[in-house]
Amino acid sequence: MFFQNKRLLSKSYLCEALVKLKPMRSLTAAKWLLAGLLFVAYQSQAQSKKWTLDECVEYALQKNISIKNSELDKQLSDISKKDAFGSFLPSINGQASHSWNIGLNQNITTGLLENQTTQFTSAGLNASVDIYKGLQNQYRLRKANLNIVSSQYQLTKMQEDVSLNVVNAYLQIIFNKENLKVQQEQLAYDTKQLQRAQELVDAGVVPKGDLLDVKATVAADNQRLIAAENALLISKLSLAQLLQLDTFQDFDIADAAVPVQDSSVLLEDPKTVFEKAKQSRTEIKLAANNVSIAESDLKIARGAYQPTLSGFYGFNSRVAYADRLVGYDAATGLPVTAPPLSFFDQFSQNKGQSFGLSLNVPILNGFSTRNNVARSKVALERSKIALEQSELDLERTVYTAYTDTKGALKSYEAAVSTLESRALAFEYAKERYEVGLMNVFDFNQAQTLYVNAQSEVLRTKYDYIFRTKILEFYFGIPLYQKQ
Repeated sequence: MFFQNKRLLSKSYLCEALVKLKPMRSLTAAKWLLAGLLFVAYQSQAQSKKWTLDECVEYALQKNISIKNSELDKQLSDISKKDAFGSFLPSINGQASHSWNIGLNQNITTGLLENQTTQFTSAGLNASVDIYKGLQNQYRLRKANLNIVSSQYQLTKMQEDVSLNVVNAYLQIIFNKENLKVQQEQLAYDTKQLQRAQELVDAGVVPKGDLLDVKATVAADNQRLIAAENALLISKLSLAQLLQLDTFQDFDIADAAVPVQDSSVLLEDPKTVFEKAKQSRTEIKLAANNVSIAESDLKIARGAYQPTLSGFYGFNSRVAYADRLVGYDAATGLPVTAPPLSFFDQFSQNKGQSFGLSLNVPILNGFSTRNNVARSKVALERSKIALEQSELDLERTVYTAYTDTKGALKSYEAAVSTLESRALAFEYAKERYEVGLMNVFDFNQAQTLYVNAQSEVLRTKYDYIFRTKILEFYFGIPLYQKQ
C-alpha cells in the first residue's frame, strides 16, 4: 500500500513527511518512511551507475555463456589427464560371494557329494599392472597435457573475442551519444531560427514560405533526433546482452571522451606486425598445439605394434559352514565328520595365491593397428595444413587491418578538413541569411551539409579508433587494462 503512491517515492516528499511526524505517535510510520527513503536511495544509486570499459570487459568475461562453456571444456581436459595418469597405476579388484546349496551338491572343502543344505563363503583379490605397453600410456599422458593447453588456448581465444565485441559495442555507444548531442544542438538552433522566422513573418519582413521551410527543417531535425535516440538505445541493448544483464533500461556507460591518438603500430612495417602477431596470437598457438596432439596420437597408434607385458597377482580363500571330514571309521568304513572350524581358521587354511607375468605379442588383428596408424597420419597432415591455413589467414587479416587502419585515418583527416570548410561555409551563409542576402532554402542546404559533416567526423573518428584497437591487439597490445 505504501509504495503504490508514486508521490511517496520521491525523496523530497519522504523527508518532508518524516519531519512532520510526531516522535512517539508515528514511530511505525517513520520506520516505513525511512525504509522507503533507503529504497529510493538504493534505486538511485543503482540507476546512476556508469559502466567503464574495463568494468564492462571484466563483467563480460565472468558472465558470458560461451566463456563458461570453454571453462567447462577445460575441466573435462583436467579429468582426462587424471584418466591418463591412472593408466600407470595398478588395477585392483576384490570379489566376495556367499551361497546356499540345497540337495545333492559337492562340498567345496571335502570334495564329496553330499545331500544336505550347506553354506559357503568365498573371497578373492586380483591385481594387475602394465609393465610395458609400447609407451602408449606415456604418450596418452603427454596428449592429455597437450589437451589441457589446447583447452586453455580455446578459453583465451573466446575471452579475446568477447573482449573485442565489448570494446566495439562500447565505442558504438559513445559514438551514438555524441551523435545524439549533435542532433540535439542542431534541433535547438533550428527551433530558435523558427521563432525568429515567425517574428519576421508576423512583422511582414519575410514571406510565409520561408517560415514553412524552417518548420520543415525542424521536423527533419526531430526525425534525425529520434533516429539517434533509437540507435543509442539499440547499442545499449547490444552491450547489455553481451554482459548478460537482465535489464538494460537503466544501463549506461561512463561519459568519457575518447581522443584520437597516433598509434605507434602504424609506424611499423606490416610484415613486422604479422611476425609479432604470429608469435602472440592464440589461434596460431592453438593450431600448433593441435599438431603436437596429432603427433602423440600417431605415436599411440604405433605403440600397438609392440608387445605388451603385464604383471598379475591373485588371492582367494573360502569358508564352509558344513561338518568337515576328519577320517573314516576302521570298522564300518564310513566317513567321520566333525564340526566346522572357525571362520578365520578356515579362511587361513584355504587361502591360495597366484602371481606371474603375461606377455601379449600382436601378430594379426585384421589390419586394425595398421589402419589406425594410417588414420593418425592423415589426421597429422590435416593438422599441419590447418596450421598453415591459420598462418595465411592471420597474414591476410593483419595486412587488411593495417590497410584499413591507415585508410580510416585518412578518412578521418579528410572528414575533419571537410568539417572545417563546412563550418566556415555555414557561418558565411548564416551571416548572409541574417542580412537577407540568402534565402532560407540555400541556408538550410548549407546547414544540412554542416550537420552531415559533423556526423561524418564522428563516424570516421570511432571507426579509426576501433580499427586502431584491432591493429594494436594483433601487435600484442591488450584491448583494456586488467583490474
